[in-house]
Amino acid sequence: MSAHEAGQPEMLPGLRASVADARAKAAATRRRRVDEAEPAGTDPVARVLVDVPLAHLDRPFDYQVPAAMAASAVPGARVKVRFAGQDVDGFVVARAAGSDHPGRLTPLRRVVSAEPVLSPAVAELTGAVAARYAGARADVLRLAVPPRHAGTESAPVVGAPDPAPCDPAAAARAWLDHDHADSWLQQLGDGGSPRAVWQAVPGADWPTLLAHAAAVTLHGGRGVLVCVPDHRDVVRVSAAFEQVLGPGQHSVLSAEAGPAKRYGAFLEVSRGVHRAVVGTRSAAFAPVHDLGLVVIWDDGDDLHAEPRAPYPHTREVLLMRAEQEGAAALVGGWSRTCEADYLLRTGWAQPLVPSRETVRARVRVDVAPAEDRAIGARIPGAAHAMVRRALTEGPVLVQTPRSGYAPSLACERCRTPARCRVCAGGLQLAGHTDLPTCRWCGAVEDRWRCAECGHHGLRAPVIGRDRTAEELGRMFPGTTIRSSGGERVLDGVDSHSQVVVATPGAEPVALGGYAGVLLLDTWMPLARTDLRTEEEALRRWLTAAGLVRAGGHVMAVGDPAHPALQALVRWDPAGFAAREVEQRRQAHLPPAVRLATVTGEPGAVDDALTLLALPAVAEVLGPVPVGESEVRLVVRAPRSQGGALSAALLELQRVRSARKLEAVRIQVDPHSL
Repeated sequence: MSAHEAGQPEMLPGLRASVADARAKAAATRRRRVDEAEPAGTDPVARVLVDVPLAHLDRPFDYQVPAAMAASAVPGARVKVRFAGQDVDGFVVARAAGSDHPGRLTPLRRVVSAEPVLSPAVAELTGAVAARYAGARADVLRLAVPPRHAGTESAPVVGAPDPAPCDPAAAARAWLDHDHADSWLQQLGDGGSPRAVWQAVPGADWPTLLAHAAAVTLHGGRGVLVCVPDHRDVVRVSAAFEQVLGPGQHSVLSAEAGPAKRYGAFLEVSRGVHRAVVGTRSAAFAPVHDLGLVVIWDDGDDLHAEPRAPYPHTREVLLMRAEQEGAAALVGGWSRTCEADYLLRTGWAQPLVPSRETVRARVRVDVAPAEDRAIGARIPGAAHAMVRRALTEGPVLVQTPRSGYAPSLACERCRTPARCRVCAGGLQLAGHTDLPTCRWCGAVEDRWRCAECGHHGLRAPVIGRDRTAEELGRMFPGTTIRSSGGERVLDGVDSHSQVVVATPGAEPVALGGYAGVLLLDTWMPLARTDLRTEEEALRRWLTAAGLVRAGGHVMAVGDPAHPALQALVRWDPAGFAAREVEQRRQAHLPPAVRLATVTGEPGAVDDALTLLALPAVAEVLGPVPVGESEVRLVVRAPRSQGGALSAALLELQRVRSARKLEAVRIQVDPHSL
């Protein structure tokens, strides 16, 4: 007789319930394993790109699709798979009826999300970008698809409102100052794929022009993708899209939006709610449906160069995408890069530029020699007169290359750079009444003395934005002086008479345009040692000068004979770019050649050179030191052999990854050298 039958209490209360729960869980596990073992009835094989940034594993792997996941494991979905003994993330890129793998396939662990976030076109693009830049596809996928935000993904889909009616006549009027723009717009509207390099008219409202081009493309039934350098440009272009296309007709993809908002905008594009996208460099991979036009503005800005491996450039990604999807392409800016000019040389694109008569009517550009010290310490008499005259008509923009007050100091007598006694860092002044401080360690040098001549006096060979604003305040008493740069960047200013002192890239837009633009210290950007020194200097000057109003005056202070300043005076970025391209062609430099750098520890770089199977026509330069413990190797090949060079570098990555050798950093066509 049991204890229960005898009326005695059970020794282990709840034991039967626990045993029953355990049996139920075991049965559920058996059923789940049976379901996993049972493959899907249709296309039971999933080809998955795993998130493993190892070059020798950079390919799709086949997994079995369990019957329970047959409906959710769609191409483009995020999944978890078992790989090398651990669970890793991945994307399904295709479903297939069979596999070349002879053994038993491992089943998918689970479907993280059935949302198809990786479209077939973007999946193909990521493979092409990885091959072009000799990198891992997993790294490119991280750039292309933002992290998942479950709450945003489960929110209901809200459709877009009706768009504003397209007005082709308004688009033609907006682009009237550019030769051949009417035929370019006509081709866009007819579903064609015209490719153009666009030089904007001085003072043009370029965001509105882009909005009209987008309206024509959308009216033709195709999508639009616009990439700009930074968030301030995104805001301007987005406002123009709102005005021309109507509210709620485009998505904004920018890191400043935050993870949830950015993922929501990405889903709007992926689901086809919006077919117009404005964003920064990562937006180049946006899954726009029926893509008809890709645009990059100011492709010379270094913000378009991705700082993470494999270091792709937005321009190249968009041009590859235009080729792949048969879309039109527009490379625009105030200036023209050598790469853009090369597109014209090869016939890949056609010019979209204003006539010389239009440019002469819109802006006047002069150069004042820096030797003229009639007024102040830095601003010649002609520049002072220009600013005073322009202030009677509206705001004036003054561009200065450096921020701060006095970012570097030197001995007043012998001009030896002033150094910190603690760490030998350079000294600076943060303000007029401040003591010299070290830029490196922050130490205060209240009793500095020159190590060369013993003198105690200091001078500022380089004047910063704040000191410039102080000088202008003394020159033009009673005038409002505003500063933009660093942590205080102005988005815009009104049309009242005022002086705005800004560093490159921080120039605010003036309502109605600036009456005058003054470019100071033009020698400083020309003193850099880089492949793009003169090109970058002209780009910065034209970016500021382009903000002038029609009929405004631009003046630069510098050497009037310098070719870059001469190009500015003539407003001839096309001629300057053609000259630069020819010089680079003779020197075997990009864009005439495909160039790559291999950087790392000396031993690792030496091993890489031994393993690198280069094309016969490739040339190796170096290695040379680039830091305390690293060296850099430069490899270049003719443009026609660029694909072979990238393939050789990619194979090098695979070999080193498989052998677990010390890593090296490979950059193909780096923006700066």
